[in-house]
Amino acid sequence: MPRRLTRLRVRARAGDRARGWLTAGPLRIACALGPAGIVRLKREGDGGTPAGRFALLWAYVRPDRWRPGGGGVPWKPLRPDQGWCEDPERPRYNRPVRLPAADCTDRMWRADHLYDLTFVLDQNFSRRAKGRGSAIFFHLARPGLTPTAGCVAVAAADMRRLAPRLARGCVMEIG
Repeated sequence: MPRRLTRLRVRARAGDRARGWLTAGPLRIACALGPAGIVRLKREGDGGTPAGRFALLWAYVRPDRWRPGGGGVPWKPLRPDQGWCEDPERPRYNRPVRLPAADCTDRMWRADHLYDLTFVLDQNFSRRAKGRGSAIFFHLARPGLTPTAGCVAVAAADMRRLAPRLARGCVMEIG
């Protein structure tokens, strides 16, 4: 079995701020970023992917579409009533919520497969600050690696190779 990966590095691609390269051990994988590219000062709704060093806290896996295999990052089954609060004025800001929820703006159970496997990054999660960004995930990309809302996303085939190799305590360094 290949060595477990403890660090993922994400850098912007020259000439296209909404795309980047994710380096994980010997792997170099194309990724999608937010339309504003990598930003140093993250603000809610700015379309930027935040720069920094973020732990992968856990992964949500949609059990009807993805079978978790190995990996050291904890996995949780995604539920059809799963959402994420993106309203900085609400007490559950940047937290998972059960739907229906008046303070939820991001539905996790989606038809488009983006969140079939989603790693929650510790960006504004452990120490929250109002308006400093929410729902920053590492997830599956749309066809053509079109921009995310501020997350890091890779093709499903690349995620299938990468996810089982991620060690508990793995961090993503962006920027």
